[in-house]
Amino acid sequence: MPAFMIDLHTHTTASDGRLTPRELVRAAARAGVTVLSVTDHDTADGLPESLDEGAASGVRVVPGVELSAHSGGADIHILGYFIAAAEPGLAALFEALRGSRRDRVYRMVEALRSAGVRLDVEDVWAEAAGGTVSRTHVARAMVHRGIVPTMGRAFDRWLGRGAPAYVPSNALSPVEAIRRIRAAGGVPVLAHPVLLPDDGIIPGLVRDGIEGIEVFCREARPSEVERYARIARDFGLLMTGGSDFHGETRFGGDLGEIDCPAEHFARLEARASSSGCVRPAPAP
Repeated sequence: MPAFMIDLHTHTTASDGRLTPRELVRAAARAGVTVLSVTDHDTADGLPESLDEGAASGVRVVPGVELSAHSGGADIHILGYFIAAAEPGLAALFEALRGSRRDRVYRMVEALRSAGVRLDVEDVWAEAAGGTVSRTHVARAMVHRGIVPTMGRAFDRWLGRGAPAYVPSNALSPVEAIRRIRAAGGVPVLAHPVLLPDDGIIPGLVRDGIEGIEVFCREARPSEVERYARIARDFGLLMTGGSDFHGETRFGGDLGEIDCPAEHFARLEARASSSGCVRPAPAP
């Protein structure tokens, strides 16, 4: 087992993951992960428990978030590392995004009903169990109600881009997401670039202030990893990586499946330290 195993992209029940924050950190420890970033969608609610369990389990937990932005018809996810989650502007943004996400679910359920699919919004709230709600919870509700056999079918037939019940994510722009992360002392990084419709989006994000790319991600083939590493070098961007662990096979990989090389994490940490806004936790 390597001395360090670094997974910088994971989710908990605070958003659309299957494990509670404490369960996630314990599972990471069992998997040999030494550095773990908890990056729930549009919320930091899982961070206090994650940090507490990290101290108990010997896993270094990097406070993070994954903000969902939208621009030009594309969903663009921005990871923020070493954030100060209690920063007032970021906390206010989370509250606004929570309302936007609930509105989106109502619109998806209404679109499903218009297409003849009976799904109650209460079923979706039950799946979210108080966490940040998402399309994932709609898909889970559809499976549990017997509307579709799998979550994959829910997305392919009903909820994915171009499908009858697809509703774009919130109106948060990438530049605003980047600004909010930096204002909270964080380092903004483009998540899973391989899912972008066009690499031509990246130069604009660089102009907006993005500081890194998630080069090492589960969806990327080796040739794509090299392509995004080259783009990162060309623009002087940090490189990160993570499993996008959710606790179920359709979404993300296993904990530690994608290991961010230690030298790239060191550069990320140095960038966070140089900002003067966030003091990174001691190494394990």
